[in-house]
Amino acid sequence: MTEQSTQSQPFIGDRFPSISVHTTIGPLSLPDAYQGRWFILFSHPGDFTPVCTTEFVAFERLKPEFQQRSTELIGLSVEQVSSHIKWIEWINQHLGVQITFPIIADGLGAAAKRLGMIHPIHGTRTVRSVFFVDPESTIRLILTYPESVGRNTYEILRALQALQTTDAHKVVTPANWPNNDMIGSKLLLPAARTVQAAQERMEKTNAGQMDCLDWWFCTKKV
Repeated sequence: MTEQSTQSQPFIGDRFPSISVHTTIGPLSLPDAYQGRWFILFSHPGDFTPVCTTEFVAFERLKPEFQQRSTELIGLSVEQVSSHIKWIEWINQHLGVQITFPIIADGLGAAAKRLGMIHPIHGTRTVRSVFFVDPESTIRLILTYPESVGRNTYEILRALQALQTTDAHKVVTPANWPNNDMIGSKLLLPAARTVQAAQERMEKTNAGQMDCLDWWFCTKKV
């Protein structure tokens, strides 16, 4: 039987754990450094690796889109800050892209282990984890990719937009939103939780005031 880690790792709905880190822009205390803003923390297996290089370029190119949504980016790997600095210099010199978001230098792996980015038995490098953290420092979404699969930064941006939209309008998003093949860019209402609410929805639908296929499947435009 494989030994399991006894350390508690954060999950969706938990407060992001308080950690002090050193980055390419200096020391930071998380999540306090981003209090009142969204931030996305993503780990990578190592500097000077091909997949990670393409990911960092992709994140940097989409950074304005994240900032339009009041969201900061921050990277992490279990390497020293000097390695990070040399790597981002290489990216700028050879690919013409200046990496401007901070990268955590987690040389001892303390932050990565706290966040569950390293397997307790088999891991020596961080997997491709992504943590979405809201302005109240609550973890809202976690993605984990293996070392061999590069992340889709457009999907990460889409997921952020979905989280912010559902918060703002008290709705839920369908599959592949905003390009769902059934309802397009419309959003869904959470299912009614009482008989009275279900009946009210159908009455409003019959009166042309709501758009429901049934009381549990109602759409909304925003």
